[in-house]
Parts: sequence; structure tokens; C-alpha cells
Amino acid sequence: MARNGAGPVGLRGIALFEAAKGVAVLVAGAGIAAFWHRDAQAFAEAIVARLHLNPGSKVPGIFLSIASNPDDPRLWAIGASALVYVAMRLAEAYGLWHDRTWAQWLGVWSGAIYIPLELYEAAVHPTLLHIGLAIANAAIVAYLAANLARERRGMMRGAARRHE
Repeated sequence: MARNGAGPVGLRGIALFEAAKGVAVLVAGAGIAAFWHRDAQAFAEAIVARLHLNPGSKVPGIFLSIASNPDDPRLWAIGASALVYVAMRLAEAYGLWHDRTWAQWLGVWSGAIYIPLELYEAAVHPTLLHIGLAIANAAIVAYLAANLARERRGMMRGAARRHE
């Protein structure tokens, strides 16, 4: 049961969403690692083509460049960053599922970091995906921030009652 009296349904929904994001990155990374040594360059080109990305643009170009040299330290840095991302998402999901305040703070800060980028992407590339991600992330951050504020008000009221 949530400490503020509200049911943890909202937190559990967000926990499932965050866990799904972490698992998706983990599965994608494992899939790339499984096929990496077969023909990394051909595999990378197939992904870029399948996603209908412009191979000459910045991000797909970096991806293709790294694929052409699998021993590149940038590849390992990207892999390490992905593992940190997965660990954060899964830790946040665990904490939210168990209604932990630290997880709500983690969700607010880690989600708020992406809002300017997602709003920019939604404005520059107004696809359903970009707009949906921006709205979903902003809603999650707002929900968690409001929940933290409710908890704080409840704690302050409790402390005031003890001093009466």
C-alpha cells in the first residue's frame, strides 16, 4: 500500500513501463551482440535499411562507422552506457513497484533530462512516435513529481500534529 493513502496502481504502471524500456534495450543489445561477429557491417547496414534511416545522416553514420570496426573503444563505451541505462531503468522499476521515494526521485530526474530533447524531436519531426514519447515522458514526470509533493505535504502535516 502506498504511504500517501493512494493505491500504487499509477506507480506500478510506470514501473512496468520503465522495466519494459530496460528489457527492450537489454534484448536489443543481446541481439546485436549475438549477430555481431557474423558480419557486423552487413548487419548494421541491414538495420539502417530496415528502419529506413539515411545512412549519410549523423546517428546512422556513427552506427555504421562503429560496425566497420568492432574493436573500436566507442562501441564498448556505447555498450557500457546501454548497460548503465538498463540498470537504472530496472532499479527504478523495482523501486516504483515497491513505492520507494528514491525511485520516484530517480524517475523525475532521469525522465526530466529527456523532456527538452523529446519536445525538440516532436517539434522538428512531428511523428506519432515522437509526440507520443514526449507526452508520455512529461506525464510520467508530472505524476511522479505530484506524488512526491503529496507525500511531502503529508509528512509535514504529520510533523505539525506531533508538535501540537
